[in-house]
Amino acid sequence: MNRYAADLWERALEALKTAEGDLSVSPDAAASRAYYAAFYAVSALFALEGRDFSKHTQVRAAVHRDLVKTGRWPRERGEDFSFLLRLRETGDYGGSVHVSEGEAREATTAASRILDLVRTTHPELGES
Repeated sequence: MNRYAADLWERALEALKTAEGDLSVSPDAAASRAYYAAFYAVSALFALEGRDFSKHTQVRAAVHRDLVKTGRWPRERGEDFSFLLRLRETGDYGGSVHVSEGEAREATTAASRILDLVRTTHPELGES
């Protein structure tokens, strides 16, 4: 496994843990960290395949084009990724619109599902 993929996976785990810790303190921050957990996990998966993206929109497109449309991932995980991106935009840039605690909880659950799928398909990433 390459070091870049391992570093991204560590970031994914750290972001998920932070999201879970931020739930009651700041749903906006929790939603943002949940998105980044999924983003880093997906980026680690692509890094294992020798692929790297410079924009969030490129990662989103690759999730749908290369993982969901090809049948590697169920449609629901693609929906989870898109949901997380939308919620992160609200949390980070929503102005007077905020993420609710319930939405933030669903975001951490969605991110966990994505990390679990990446871990299942790429066990070399490990638990840590």
